[in-house]
Amino acid sequence: MRTAFALCAASALALSACAADDSVQDEMAEDDMAPAAMMDDSDEMAAMGPDYDAILASDFRGEGNAGRDQYRNPAETLDFFGLEPGMTVVEFWPGGGWYSEIIAPALGPDGRLVALWPAGERGDAGKASYQERFAGQEGFATVESISLGEDSPLPEAEMGAADMVLTFRNVHNFQMNDVTEDYMTAAYDLLKPGGILGIVDHRLPEEADSAREMDSGYIKRSTVKAAAEAAGFQYVGESEINANPNDTADHERGVWTLPPSLAMGDEDRERYMAIGESDRLTMKFMKPTA
Repeated sequence: MRTAFALCAASALALSACAADDSVQDEMAEDDMAPAAMMDDSDEMAAMGPDYDAILASDFRGEGNAGRDQYRNPAETLDFFGLEPGMTVVEFWPGGGWYSEIIAPALGPDGRLVALWPAGERGDAGKASYQERFAGQEGFATVESISLGEDSPLPEAEMGAADMVLTFRNVHNFQMNDVTEDYMTAAYDLLKPGGILGIVDHRLPEEADSAREMDSGYIKRSTVKAAAEAAGFQYVGESEINANPNDTADHERGVWTLPPSLAMGDEDRERYMAIGESDRLTMKFMKPTA
């Protein structure tokens, strides 16, 4: 990993500004299932998988967050990545916790959700409010936070401990702040062999000028794929779950022109609301087993 980890003011501002085929779980053979009377709640949850209908309808979710489900397809996205109860999952830059409030109950009481924040004042502030929000929630995964920066290396105990690393609409931030390599390397180091890296981000068309990755909030799938493979990951596949063909990715104020940011205010608001949230890539990588 590079030692010049440039995550300070610019990265913190970016953090505040952005708040394969679909996988289907294999059915367990009847002989493999423990009798219902012998299964405790955590065993049953692991066997059945997360109850996304209940999780998405929960009163725990932040105000207005359910309205974003139509664009972000969280149940389908997490199924594609292969999230299962009891896993240890690291989420990079969770922001206000839109995805965390789904992942934590999906992992259940035997799981761990580790939020990774950029080191520094703004990351520390986000970490404090995040931990307060998830404290004492019955049936949720254990929720913890760690920081990463030039003077804040990854905790040794977390190295090779994660089943999955996820990041949602953040790789463009890494790219804009020249820390993509750092975070890809961190993801690789955190994962067990065979662990999964799942990425969702605003998709820049391949024919577009790559310079737009530095100011538009969009990023090419080829850029993401190359960065992950350079860190040692194997490409597994991708899904069009979060595609939006109405998004041309060429807006005056970049991706922030669209909801939920609506950076243009009332100007052409109806037009941008009709487009909806951005067109997004959804990509899955694996740390090799050998």
